[in-house]
Amino acid sequence: MAPKAVSLSVPANPNIEQVLHEFLADQKHRLKPRTFSNYESVIDLFRSHVNGYAHDGLSRAESVLFEKHYNAKGKEHREFCEIFGPDKIVDSFSGFLGYFMVRKVLAGEDLKRAAGTVTKKLSKWLAEKGYTSQEVALEGSEEGGAAARNLPRAERAARILYDAANRVTLDPNTLSDEDYQDFDHYTIVKIQPGKLWVESFTGGEEIIGPVHVHEKAAALLRAGWNISCSFGRTYGHWRVLEMGNVYPD
Repeated sequence: MAPKAVSLSVPANPNIEQVLHEFLADQKHRLKPRTFSNYESVIDLFRSHVNGYAHDGLSRAESVLFEKHYNAKGKEHREFCEIFGPDKIVDSFSGFLGYFMVRKVLAGEDLKRAAGTVTKKLSKWLAEKGYTSQEVALEGSEEGGAAARNLPRAERAARILYDAANRVTLDPNTLSDEDYQDFDHYTIVKIQPGKLWVESFTGGEEIIGPVHVHEKAAALLRAGWNISCSFGRTYGHWRVLEMGNVYPD
């Protein structure tokens, strides 16, 4: 069954909120209570992400519809998930599994792995129910599968790098400009055992490295992933001075 056409004059029926409830209801009958609890947690987080961020990608016509209902007062107020339909669900996976789960959610490896697993299952379920195409569902499933593998790896790597940075006693104020890279987002361009090479993706093309890191962290990281941190160089060696997050590509 082909996905239904979307009207931009009234909220979708069914909307995202209704579809997510239907998904959870279907899963409750087949999952153990503990596993289902993880599904509920992931869907709650996904709903928060969609309601908070998905409006940034709307077309002009969609923005008019969103603002009309979102800015309404009292019982007429609607959140994003109550305005738009399931065609917006898979489109939101990238931001949810990338930025949101890494930057906004304080969660361990298990919940981050579950985020990938649940979005993968949700993708397939959407196609089975006719809420999205098989092609879109496949893209979402692949994205969820990759997140289930990579989010826990990134969490472990970030924790190792964070612990190592906390043991560094170097004062950045004692370093010259040439020996200090301010806290920023960097893309990993090369990895060797215990070493990284990075470049800033917010400006400049200079390669920084080798950055000496714990071998366990280097083994977990992948070229193309992004890290937020600062670097300092002493005696010719770059090290992480302040550590933020690791973002899988």
